[in-house]
Amino acid sequence: MIQILIVDDHDLVREGLRALLEQDPSFQIVGETGDGQEAIRLATRLKPNVVLMDVSLPGGMGGLEATETIVADCPDVKVIILTQYENREYIKRAIRIGARGYLLKRSVSAQLKEAIRAVARGERYLHPLAAGELVDLVTSGQSLEEDDYERLTPREKQVFKLLAEGKTSRDISKYLSISLKTAMTHRTNIMAKLNLHSRTELVRYAIRKAIIPMEGP
Repeated sequence: MIQILIVDDHDLVREGLRALLEQDPSFQIVGETGDGQEAIRLATRLKPNVVLMDVSLPGGMGGLEATETIVADCPDVKVIILTQYENREYIKRAIRIGARGYLLKRSVSAQLKEAIRAVARGERYLHPLAAGELVDLVTSGQSLEEDDYERLTPREKQVFKLLAEGKTSRDISKYLSISLKTAMTHRTNIMAKLNLHSRTELVRYAIRKAIIPMEGP
């Protein structure tokens, strides 16, 4: 039996996925959450075979950031990105950080089940559109290597996402339970590392790198 953790911030999506997958006796839903930090805790504690991970999660821990931590801390847990976005940057980051699958939410149920089984066997599974984007990326000579963003620390990535969502340093200090001075220091370090000079530049960078969606948080 394949044990599955569902991560999506929309209750209806989680309920729909659970209802769909529980029809198949070879799948067992062992947990669900709409929060990135909780996803890491559940993956660490429950050790599911597969995590279905949405990209856009609220707060400082997005789906890709949570995936990166889960892959590093729980190498036997396989993550499938399940999202509405076919953005090339999302696909590139997902593959680079170790996601084993990339599916669009409009995928048919048979495709989702096939992806879960394939990833549980240790294979990769990409939606055809995602696979096409990846092929285009490679054939165009673009690199999958780390860029400046990937060199930020995990905490800096959290702060960066919150800044891009419009949070102030004071908001961030409260949200992450850190001092205002620490939050401001993180902001300064992020701007320097990414060579950014204004919040507008930061937001544009976040959209370009698929840290936040084009339509905003």
